[in-house]
Amino acid sequence: MKPTGTDPRILSLAAEVAKSPEQNVPVILLKLQEIINNTPLGGSELKKIKQDIYCYDLIQYCLLVLSQDCSRIQGGWTTVSQLTQILSHCCVGLEPGEDAEEFYNELLPSAAENFLVLGRRLQTCFINAAKGEEKDALLHSFEVVTDSLFWLLGGHVQLIQNVLKSDHFLRLLQTDNVQIGSTVMTMLQNILQINSGDLLRIEGKILHSILDEVVFKLLSTPSPVIRGTATKLLLLMAESHQEILILLRLSACYKGLRSLLNKQEPGTEFSQELRQLIDLLSPKAYQEVKDQKQHKAACLIQAYWKGFQTRKRLKKLPSAVITLQRSFRAKRTKMLMKLSRQKEEEDHRLQLQIQRQRAMRLSREIRLSMLEIVHPGQVEKHNREIEEKSALIIQKHWKGYRERKNFRQQRPSLTEYKAAVILQRATLKFLAKCRKKKKLFAPWPGLRELTDARRIELKQQVDDYIRRHPISAVTSRELHSQAQERLQHYFMGRALEERSEQHREALMAQISTNIEQLIKAPSLKEAEGKDPELFLSRSRPVAAKAKQAHLTTLKHIQAPWWKKLGEEAGDDIDVPKDELSVELETLFIGGTKPP
Repeated sequence: MKPTGTDPRILSLAAEVAKSPEQNVPVILLKLQEIINNTPLGGSELKKIKQDIYCYDLIQYCLLVLSQDCSRIQGGWTTVSQLTQILSHCCVGLEPGEDAEEFYNELLPSAAENFLVLGRRLQTCFINAAKGEEKDALLHSFEVVTDSLFWLLGGHVQLIQNVLKSDHFLRLLQTDNVQIGSTVMTMLQNILQINSGDLLRIEGKILHSILDEVVFKLLSTPSPVIRGTATKLLLLMAESHQEILILLRLSACYKGLRSLLNKQEPGTEFSQELRQLIDLLSPKAYQEVKDQKQHKAACLIQAYWKGFQTRKRLKKLPSAVITLQRSFRAKRTKMLMKLSRQKEEEDHRLQLQIQRQRAMRLSREIRLSMLEIVHPGQVEKHNREIEEKSALIIQKHWKGYRERKNFRQQRPSLTEYKAAVILQRATLKFLAKCRKKKKLFAPWPGLRELTDARRIELKQQVDDYIRRHPISAVTSRELHSQAQERLQHYFMGRALEERSEQHREALMAQISTNIEQLIKAPSLKEAEGKDPELFLSRSRPVAAKAKQAHLTTLKHIQAPWWKKLGEEAGDDIDVPKDELSVELETLFIGGTKPP
């Protein structure tokens, strides 16, 4: 999309480029330099002109010209170097707008690569040139190209990594020519001063190649210019990055570098930088660098740990805020409920006061109306009766309050008394049972020895009885057999009675225990999981009867009011047999446990 309000000079220049033949395009593009120079720097007008140049594809034309053979271009290397200046000035400070992705990802890397390729060509031509004037012109063009590349990298630092990775840049750095090598290393030094972090982002092989070339030029080149530039460059790289310093100090490739640097001639222009480099490579400096590295690593670990702790706290922050909000809302709800309860109590108190006032007023009105009705002679009697009734009511309420108070105070002692009575009863029963067992299973003590007088007395009584009741021998045997049968029946019946008595006492004790257990049973809210197991029954008749009574009560409670009109308090309600689905071992029969 073409911008509106385009500069007419750009329009005419674009039209001229489109109409002119290919060999005249480079010379026409040189007019862009005049347009850029005549525009004030740092203003919006210059930005607008650069956008117009980009939108009308004049920058793309410049790139195409740089990729052509320079021998076919009018003006040769001078024209090409000027076009590099125009291209770098147009790309720096340009805002591409909608085509930003294409501009940053394709056009700028292509421009940097073309600058490096152009530098390689100028390097080759400069080495092969014979005349001094031609060499000077080529060297000037090479310097212009490197300055344009540095200007482009200064405006777009993301291209530095692309330049350092390029094989053309490494070839330019590996040249043996003093002037070309000095220019390239100066450009590298300026690039690292802009952003030295990209040096560590390139591959280790490329970094080693750059370091090898710089060290080689420092130790092997006789030119002091190259050695001075290499020393400054190496010092800058070592001071900027501790990793490079450690590499120079410990790597086997650079073993003996410090001793070789000590053999360099003193008194040169770069002796101060050389001494700084030697001191930097010394063991003491290495220890300082190692300490700095450890300090940096500790700081990094602390930063990661603090970041982890902070993120952990931030992750817990929502739950903490929710908890705080919940507690605040619960507290606020309690306060509101308390205030509403106080308000309700106050309203209730006011209503009671009003009701008392109304009742008092009504009572007084009734008394006045009664006084009007009562005969004047009966007024005193009427007042006396009212006073007696009032006194009785007051006495009744006072006595009730006093008795209730005394009962509450005596409740612990009553509970202790009942407990003592129960214990005494159980103890007495136990002792009586023990005595009865002892008497039942005691051995036959035998007959007491009869004296002669007692024996004569008993014999006389028997003779008198026989004399009064004469019977035959047959009748005596029958009476004896009947007496034996009755005695046997008595002994058998006494054993059954004792067993039934024991069973009855056991049932009474069980009922007493069940009653106490039911009284002390917890409420449904406080009951735990094992509490219901204490209230299970193994008696089918009792369970059925309890189930029937329970269903009867429920049916009677849930029945509508019109069904209860003809019923009385003691009437039984029939329950259908299908509703009487007895589940055994689910009802309480005192003190029993499930089998």
